[in-house]
Amino acid sequence: MNSSPATAPPAAGPLAGLKVIELGQLIAGPFAARTLADFGAEVIKIEAPRGGDPLRQWRLLKDGTSVWWQVQSRNKRSLALDLREPEAQAIVRQLAADADVLIENFRPGAMEGWGLGPDELLAANPALVMLRISGYGQTGPYRDRPGFGVVAEAMGGLRHLTGEPGRAPVRVGVSIGDTLASLHGVIGVLLALQHRRATVSVQHPRGCGQVIDVALYEAVFNCMESLLPEYSAFGAVREAAGSALPGIAPTNAYRCADGGYAIVAGNGDSIFRRLMRCIGRDDLAADPALADNAGRVAQVATLDAAIGAWTATRTVDAVLDALAAAQVPAGRIYTIADIAADPHYAARGMLRQVEMADGSALAVPGFVPKLSLTPAAHRRNAPALGEDTDAVLREVGLSEAQIAALRERGIVG
Repeated sequence: MNSSPATAPPAAGPLAGLKVIELGQLIAGPFAARTLADFGAEVIKIEAPRGGDPLRQWRLLKDGTSVWWQVQSRNKRSLALDLREPEAQAIVRQLAADADVLIENFRPGAMEGWGLGPDELLAANPALVMLRISGYGQTGPYRDRPGFGVVAEAMGGLRHLTGEPGRAPVRVGVSIGDTLASLHGVIGVLLALQHRRATVSVQHPRGCGQVIDVALYEAVFNCMESLLPEYSAFGAVREAAGSALPGIAPTNAYRCADGGYAIVAGNGDSIFRRLMRCIGRDDLAADPALADNAGRVAQVATLDAAIGAWTATRTVDAVLDALAAAQVPAGRIYTIADIAADPHYAARGMLRQVEMADGSALAVPGFVPKLSLTPAAHRRNAPALGEDTDAVLREVGLSEAQIAALRERGIVG
């Protein structure tokens, strides 16, 4: 596989020097922390001594550990602590007192129950930025409900729109609700750090920290485009529409002669005319009733039939070649095998090779976004459970005897 070199000297990254404590597990909090780590932040991931983050065992395993782990936890350090124990909670408070950011995605109230809520942590470190990701947020009547991304996708309005009309809604094939919440959380952290820089004063030599409250369902809802204003203005409830995009035409997936599908987006006015000429329908290109989107939406069935009749006589490759020549946006539906073999992915550095502990190579996604002066980098592989426990505890001042005693009692691992 063509890929970016993993041996190039890593760049420092724009977040070099930023100290981040990651609590929580699975996807939402860890994805946010990974994004910061990719761009240079020092991330200490705290996980349970027995078993660690459950993501270590999710999906396909290699030598007993999920290969997903190598993506979600790259560039992090692992500190194994039993947060139920007062001594472990005290260590977290020590770390937070010197940290810039703390990320957690427990159910609301869990951190407070451990004496690690924002009142305690910000009192000790007023410059701390605390990102809290939960299913329903830290307030409101649903705050205490358990919330996973799939539930948030349903409550946020996404699940109602996925699938074919008249059939059961289907889920997006990845944990998109968690990931959207993570990205909103990263935005919140960067905004809070900017505010912190702007509030440096004699009273606050490092500036003022704050709490960022991200609810999974709100992150999904924030991406629901025109749903609410359309309902407010017209009482319109958008329904599932399969591969089409209601109110925008023509844009759909069209079956081709070889059984595959081509995604065709001909919904710009000039693009539509080029598309119609490309498929031999100059009559539709010249029809004044189809000159704008509103007119095309009114006749979307006619347009889909015309495009579908044309694609049905050609392979996917032939369709895409013709549309590329006509400058009409179109594409194939990629599997991961298609992605792994695609030269554009490789040229953009999105297919990286990392060397595993046993010397084998593993392909992992590259970095997004791409910064010209301070790019992200792969600095270290995802850690083994507790790989950095002793080093981190020494950094906060614990002696070898104290570390050994905590390990003997199972408080650290």
